This record gives sequence, C-alpha cells and structure tokens, in this order.
Amino acid sequence: VGNNALESSNANHNTAIGQKALQDNTAASNTAVGSEALKENTSAVNNTAIGRYALALNTTGSHNTAIGKNALDANTTGQYNIGVGVDALGANTTADYNVAVGVFALDANTTGTQNAAIGHHALGANTTGNANIAIGYEPLDANTTGTGNIAIGQQALHLVTTGSFNTAVGYGAMFTNTGNHNSAFGMYALLSNTTGAHNVGVGNSALYANTTGGNNA
Repeated sequence: VGNNALESSNANHNTAIGQKALQDNTAASNTAVGSEALKENTSAVNNTAIGRYALALNTTGSHNTAIGKNALDANTTGQYNIGVGVDALGANTTADYNVAVGVFALDANTTGTQNAAIGHHALGANTTGNANIAIGYEPLDANTTGTGNIAIGQQALHLVTTGSFNTAVGYGAMFTNTGNHNSAFGMYALLSNTTGAHNVGVGNSALYANTTGGNNA
C-alpha cells in the first residue's frame, strides 16, 4: 500500500505500507510500515520495520526489529537487532545482537555487538564497544569502545569512554569514572573516581572522593 511499495518483489508473506516501503525487496516474511521503511532490503528475511526510514538501508541483515523514526536506519547486514525509539541503533551497520529501547539509545553504535540499552540516550555514544548493559536515563552515555560495563541508574558511569568491566548501580554511581574493573553500588558511590581500578564501593556516597586510588573497598 503506497507509491512504489513492494515494487520489485514477487516473494511471499511480505507487508508494505507507505511510500517506497520494501521497494527493492526480493525476500520473504518482512513487514514494513512507514515511508521508505526497509526500502533497500533485498534478500533479508524476517525483518519488522515500523516508522519512517526504519531499517531503510538494510539489504541482507535478517531478523531485525525497528520501531520508530530512523530506528536501525543505517543497518545493512547486521542481524538479530532490536531498536525501539527515535534513532535507536540509528548508526548500526553490521553489528549483531543489540537491543536498544529509548530515544537515541545506542544511536551511534556501528559495529559493537551484544549490547543492551534501555532508556533515553543509554549507551548513546557507543560505537564499537561490546557486551555493555545500560538501563536508565543517560547511563554509559559517553562510552565509545569500553566493553563489559554494566550501568543501572540515572547517569551511572556517565563519563566512561574506554573503561571496561565496571559495574555501577545507583543514581550517579561512578559518574566520572574512566578506569577499569570497578564496582559501585549506591547513590554517588565512587562518584569522583577517574582512573582508579579494582575498587568496590557499597552504600550512599561510598568512596565518593576517590579519584585515582586502586584496590579500595
């Protein structure tokens, strides 16, 4: 339904609603709702795109779900990704197994895999970092290549860029952290930590003033 929708397809079990939705498609079992949703799709199967430009550049990536304007719109061959929200996983190209729920969640991710971001701008700057989990408002917001981080709470691990294997649970926990292998549980725990490593802070403002010290508990 719509101008040029499913224009090139003779495959089965496809649904296209909107101008140029699934325009170049030749594969089966895809659903596209919105202008240019899944427009470039050729041989990929089992994709769902709802929203303008959702999965617009996808060609061979299968089993993706994109809901929201520009969600997964740069994806080409990446598979098993879920993007829900405006620009969710918007820059993702070839990466697999990512989940982004929220406006601008994982929106800079290109090849990073196995990340989960839930919340506004969660993991918003992540590009190639893998296996990160961010839940809340702007957690791990500056992370680019850091791997194996867990941030739960508003702006937890907010400024980490390349630090890896950190766990922060609580409002502002490890806000300024750039180091590795730290754990903070509680509001403002390890708030000021920058490059300190192998620290554990448990409780409200635990190790609040620590900056570069390591192996503290």
